Amino acid sequence: MEPTENYSFPPVSFKPLLTEISGLLRSTSSTLAVAETTTGGLVSASLLSVSGASKFFVGGATVYTTKSRRTWAGWTDENLVNYIGPTPELVTELAANVREQMDVTYCIGESGATGPTVPGPPFVHIAGQTCIAVVSHEGFATRVVNTGVADREKNMMAFTKAALVLLRDVLAGDVKLEQQCRPDSKSSEATKL
Repeated sequence: MEPTENYSFPPVSFKPLLTEISGLLRSTSSTLAVAETTTGGLVSASLLSVSGASKFFVGGATVYTTKSRRTWAGWTDENLVNYIGPTPELVTELAANVREQMDVTYCIGESGATGPTVPGPPFVHIAGQTCIAVVSHEGFATRVVNTGVADREKNMMAFTKAALVLLRDVLAGDVKLEQQCRPDSKSSEATKL
């Protein structure tokens, strides 16, 4: 069956960014996974649109619900009890868990609220805001993005581009990775991300 519409994916404005990311990952033989929520798989799909993505893309999970985060992203009872909404720390942990499970060089984590509505208290969600993290074994970088609009589709695309930009900035060395200690799931000692 032939398409009846003229589809353009990824958006034309993403293509140079994706080409750059692909080149940076391939030049270092780095691998990548994605743990995304409100972008709904668009980060993964954008990366997979690049010819030869199988050289660096290992997998992605759309962990939109707490059930999927528990099953696929290593969330614990403590995460569920303490969850009030997306934070840079939470997204960093999400990406770190998936990076470890997938055994990749980098993992992008993303969680936010696309709008137009958001849950009320005790959750702290701001329509048009997302938290993004890029995690490697060397550390992490985070970014909070607020579009100022509550348009779901526009925010999904804006959040996707922001995640790709942060990844590119980390890969290019424009953003330095921070170090963080967290409890190791296999021992009581702290482990650097």
